[in-house]
Amino acid sequence: MIILENDEIKVSLSSTGAELMSIIDKADQTEYIWQGNPDYWAFHAPHLFPVVGALNQDTLLVDGNKYPLSRHGFARTSTFRRIESAPHQAIFELRYNQETLNSYPYKFEFQVIYFLVNRSLKVVFKVINLDEKDIYFSVGSHPGFNVPFSKNENFDDYYIEFQKQEDLKSHQLSDHGLFNEETIAVPTPNKHLPLSYDLFVKDALVFKSLQSKSVILKSKNSTKQVKIDFPHFNYLGLWSKNNAPFVCIEPWLGCADTEGKPMDISRKEAIQHLEHGHVFETDFTITV
Repeated sequence: MIILENDEIKVSLSSTGAELMSIIDKADQTEYIWQGNPDYWAFHAPHLFPVVGALNQDTLLVDGNKYPLSRHGFARTSTFRRIESAPHQAIFELRYNQETLNSYPYKFEFQVIYFLVNRSLKVVFKVINLDEKDIYFSVGSHPGFNVPFSKNENFDDYYIEFQKQEDLKSHQLSDHGLFNEETIAVPTPNKHLPLSYDLFVKDALVFKSLQSKSVILKSKNSTKQVKIDFPHFNYLGLWSKNNAPFVCIEPWLGCADTEGKPMDISRKEAIQHLEHGHVFETDFTITV
């Protein structure tokens, strides 16, 4: 486990998936990151690469060829190499290998970089094209946050506050995690989305046209909160499970396939395109 620490918070990171495992407030030992109970969901805050969401028949299409690739890609279960570590910074690297080429036929380097500043953790994604050709990919994150933060609260004591007033429509997912071309309205009076398990009966909420570039997870009973700034991400997913004491707030550059409409990676919705020899970089920030 790799530790980043300052006077205010302590952050734990794993080389598996370069995953964020913990953010603890040192003043009162509040843990903000979901601790991965497999009865509900075994992950903590995985990163999604080279795809976000599910593919039709778990198959990636590239130039007429088919490659087996499961939902959210392989980065979250891959072993990253730590290439730099300091008290307030860590850099993890995943390079292509024969196993990745069997499911994603591009030569790449994917870096996850963490910076700790005061009560904020900045997460940077960097993709380097090592191939002889252009490459295509999606990238995103899937952090789960404890809800409630304190034992004397309930899930429905919490709400998500959007940066701007939104007219939200969630793009619905099938039982296989694919878009089914249906949407539902998600009311946010006064920029607030009250949390309830009913929101997630049909899987995640997926928003494609947000005006907001930040959201805050808040309690009606406490001043504790988590703010997520995602200035460069176009899509946002929200997800929980029935009676599970967490909510995931997920900035994405990419999304699932539409049911029954397999698509070559170069034409996938919200796909990222990186030319030979070029570098892609984006970031989001978690503040507690």
